[in-house]
Amino acid sequence: MTGHGMEPTSRAMERVEGDGLYLVAFLKEGARVHRIAGDTTVTVGRGSKADVQVDHVGLSRAHFTLRAGVPATIRDLGSLNGTRVGGARLPPDTDMPIELGAVIDAGGAFFVLRDQDPHASVGSMRGRALEAAGPPSTHIVVEDAAMTRLHELVGLVAQSSMSVIVVGETGVGKEIVATALHERSPRAGKPLVRINCAAVPESLLESELFGFERGAFTGATQSKPGLIESADGSTFLLDEIGEMPLATQAKLLRVLESGEILRLGALKPRTVDVRFVAATNRPLPALVASRGFRADLYYRLNGITIEIPPLRERVAEIPKLAALFLAASARGARRPAPRLTAPAVSVLERHPWPGNVRELRNVMERALTICRGDAIGPESLLLDPAEPGALDVLQPARGYGPEADTAALTDPGPGGAREREAGAGPRGRLVRMDRETECAMILKALEDAGGNQGRAAELLGISRRTLINRLDEYGLERPRKK
Repeated sequence: MTGHGMEPTSRAMERVEGDGLYLVAFLKEGARVHRIAGDTTVTVGRGSKADVQVDHVGLSRAHFTLRAGVPATIRDLGSLNGTRVGGARLPPDTDMPIELGAVIDAGGAFFVLRDQDPHASVGSMRGRALEAAGPPSTHIVVEDAAMTRLHELVGLVAQSSMSVIVVGETGVGKEIVATALHERSPRAGKPLVRINCAAVPESLLESELFGFERGAFTGATQSKPGLIESADGSTFLLDEIGEMPLATQAKLLRVLESGEILRLGALKPRTVDVRFVAATNRPLPALVASRGFRADLYYRLNGITIEIPPLRERVAEIPKLAALFLAASARGARRPAPRLTAPAVSVLERHPWPGNVRELRNVMERALTICRGDAIGPESLLLDPAEPGALDVLQPARGYGPEADTAALTDPGPGGAREREAGAGPRGRLVRMDRETECAMILKALEDAGGNQGRAAELLGISRRTLINRLDEYGLERPRKK
């Protein structure tokens, strides 16, 4: 479930030879913690001779070994169902380095290796917590085998207070998984609190997170609690955590270490009980290595890392997701939902989806606008580059990284140069079609976006500058800010 389990990181090198590790097993009856003494090897399995015995039907009697060295290593013992780290199956009888926080999937039994005693955060499932471990919400589509395992893990991890990092390409559904972690946890009785670290100006981020007292700065006429404080007893989602300034990271680290929040201008801290979930499309280990992200904060947040596969690796889910988005768009437009033809489904399944689930949703909204009948064919999707006037297709990004958020393909501007728009997701371009149809698409997008040009451009799959050029070209009035 994490793509970083196969490479040792600088964290492994910071550990001293002889330090112990903790193996957390996520089971239906609760989480169990096993200490592995420094520089020793333990066997994990279902059999009575295993050092760490776990009664799970998918485990072999002696399934894998773990050595608490520097770096820590894992070895599959030729198990029947195999051992996966980061979704990759380990070769049998071969020692492989493993990163702390990486998910070990041993025949459907999930484990994570940590260097700090997690007893205070893993907890156990009782009462309502056990009920919360049920299947994912009905609005979540789970058709792919890897996603089935991921949501099984989410249901188990949700019962703890362990911090979680959710990673994946832009538009892949990280916020949905973070929401599922909250909704299936004992904290579900309180609302999930969230902040997008990339959307709040650096000058305001600190006060939004930590709050302030009256007179703390010019304009602070009354005290205000921060978002972390308002999340007391609940879950706090730090979206786009990789964009958080270093100075703010230092103050967030204090909250994780002490469980206390200090408002700006305050003299006494306040105690909070918050479960943190961080989401990012950027490779945090690489940011740590380049000093763009604090190593100590990363290791505090990284109780466990859950990586969401890109949509192009979950082809089985595309038809159902497309139908779901199409039905939702049709309800919003107050019209019957047209059906997807088999050729249209085939085009959807072949598309590389660089923008992932978000791109698919936008494509279905656009297809509904274009479709004139009761069926959507390939011509309404504008995805096949072989078709006249079709969208350009971007090659999918490898892994996840900043390029997934910054590459925007638009119409050639003056001089034929292509625009790149920071912060925009990868997308195609609004194609040249007959004037009436194109005007109708633009006006519909502006209506659906409430006049917000940036949002309308996103719905159309173009840059904001291209949208403005189209408005000027067709003599359409630009929406006024309200």
